[in-house]
Amino acid sequence: MKKAIIAGLLVYAVMLMPKVAFAGGTECEFKASPWVEKTSYGDKMTGKLEFGLKNLLGGWTAIFSTPTNFQNEGKNVYLGTVKGLVKSVIYTVGGALHTLTFPIPIDVPLPNGGVSFE
Repeated sequence: MKKAIIAGLLVYAVMLMPKVAFAGGTECEFKASPWVEKTSYGDKMTGKLEFGLKNLLGGWTAIFSTPTNFQNEGKNVYLGTVKGLVKSVIYTVGGALHTLTFPIPIDVPLPNGGVSFE
């Protein structure tokens, strides 16, 4: 019974994270993944796997890039740090979902289209 309650709370917390992280009218929007544009099943499958691995392995970079972006825009850096932490969890979990389900061409949109190294 305890495990079921903990699992339920964890699922609820993950579902609530995007609402908490991006509340207050920020520039964030959930965009379709780039691999969705591919035409063949093989291209979609490899594109989804690449996108998933990029977000799974690079999601942690949001911890540093989001506060830096906030500072450059003259916004509250502490709020940027919190949003960066939440984004890093969302990107990492989203990347894991994409990586684990790459044979199934169903998209899980991520904030701002996932991790960007630009």
